[in-house]
Amino acid sequence: MSGWVDAHHHVWDLSVREQSWMVGEELAPIRRDFSIDDLAPLAAAAGVTSTVLVQTVGVLAETGEFLEVAAGNELVAGVVGWVDLTAPDVGDLLAELKARPDGEWLKGIRHQVHDEADPRWLCRDDVRAGLAAVAEAGLVYDLLTKTPHLPAALETAQALSQLSFVVDHISKPVIGGDLEPWASDLRALAALPNVSCKLSGMVTEASWTDWKVSDLQPYADVVLDAFGPDRVMFGSDWPVCLLAASYVEVVEAAEALTASLTPAERQQVFGETARRVYNLV
Repeated sequence: MSGWVDAHHHVWDLSVREQSWMVGEELAPIRRDFSIDDLAPLAAAAGVTSTVLVQTVGVLAETGEFLEVAAGNELVAGVVGWVDLTAPDVGDLLAELKARPDGEWLKGIRHQVHDEADPRWLCRDDVRAGLAAVAEAGLVYDLLTKTPHLPAALETAQALSQLSFVVDHISKPVIGGDLEPWASDLRALAALPNVSCKLSGMVTEASWTDWKVSDLQPYADVVLDAFGPDRVMFGSDWPVCLLAASYVEVVEAAEALTASLTPAERQQVFGETARRVYNLV
C-alpha cells in the first residue's frame, strides 16, 4: 500500500441526525452535510490514499452507517466507531458489529471522554470492563481527552496493557497556553508501549483566525519526542478543521511540523503508523 493515510476525519448528514455537540454560532461554518465524496478530491490532491473515519456521536447506528461508507468507498480503510462501553453486553455488541458483512472495516472504538463530568470516567469499573472487551475483540481504543483526563488515561492504559490506545488530537491542549501539565502528563502516557498519538486537531485549539505553524511547533515537538515517529500518525480532523484551516493547509502544517524528520520517519507519521496500529489493508 502506498500513499499517505489521514488517520482521523469525520462525515455527517444532518438530515439523518443532529450533531449534538454542534452548538454555538461559532460552529455555523460546519453546520452542513459533509460526505466522503466531498473529502475525496481534497485527499487526492494531498496524496492521501487511505483514511480512518471516526465516530462523531454516541449512537450505535452511526457505527453501522460508517461501516457501510467504508465498504462502499476505496478511500476509507477503517472505521473507529462507538458502542456503549458501560453496557453489560458490550462484548456481544462488538461481536455483532464485526460479524456484519462490512464488519472487517471496524478497527477501533471511541467515546467523547472529554464531555464526561467525571475526569476519572475511564477508571470506572464498568468502563474498564468495556475497554477489556474492546481489547478482546482485537480493536483499538481512541482516547478523546483533554489535559485533565490524562492522569486517568495513564492509569487505564497501564491497567489494560493488552489494549492499544490512540490519543486523539494530542489530547487537545490550549495552543498558546502553558505546556504544563499537558506535556508531562502526555510524556508519562507515551512511556507506555501500548499508546500512540495522532498529530491532529491542533489548528482548532489555536487561534482560528491567525494561527501560525510556529504556534503549533512546541506541541508537535513534545509529541514527536515523547512517542517517536513510529507511534505518531497524521490526522486532518476534517471537516472540523475547516473552522480554522482548509484541508490542504492542515496537511501543509503537518508537513512543516515534521520537517526535521528523516524521510523514513515522515513515512511513519504519514502512513505506516496508522496502517500498523489500525491494521489497515
